[in-house]
Amino acid sequence: MKAGHLTALALAFCVTTAAWAANPFLSAADDKPVSAKFRGAEWGDNIAQEEISLSVRVVTTRIAKMSWGEVYKIAFTDIASSARNRREITQDYFIATDDRIVLLNEEKIGAAVKKLVSMEKPPDFAQSDIYGITEGKVEFTDGPWETTIELKDDLCIYQANHNSGHFKKVVWRKGVGLVEYSMGYGAMADGFRLKRIRTN
Repeated sequence: MKAGHLTALALAFCVTTAAWAANPFLSAADDKPVSAKFRGAEWGDNIAQEEISLSVRVVTTRIAKMSWGEVYKIAFTDIASSARNRREITQDYFIATDDRIVLLNEEKIGAAVKKLVSMEKPPDFAQSDIYGITEGKVEFTDGPWETTIELKDDLCIYQANHNSGHFKKVVWRKGVGLVEYSMGYGAMADGFRLKRIRTN
């Protein structure tokens, strides 16, 4: 085989390997923000009806890239409903490796991101911070919380439930990213559910 053919094969292998390294459920080609419309409902003790409509724009932005993964900010903007008090949804930060999506659960995000960027390999993640997987199934109990992370078709579904009725659900779709985000407290005391509007 000619040297030129070997070089071409080597380059193709490198490109393919790089593509495999990206997390299939949370990845981006660049650092430009990507926004999507989500719709659903909210409820709570301060809302007269059982549920009212809720809409949100979700903006996903890659804020750091390492040799072993990437860091994303997921912000919830343009929150709209007929509730008297406008709901606030705190932005989340996630680390995406080739096989995990992990909540960056730190108070000082800027300092935490700088530390991650300086690392040559991913740190040991707390099991309770894992929000996505690429194969298998994860189940664990942390005190009164029971968490399941599983794959179904092209979805990765994270569900955490507390014995008091608190819950959180996060769903990722391959090649798309976040497609569902829901949480609630107690016996319908407060909460919301949101699903991404499909545009195709």
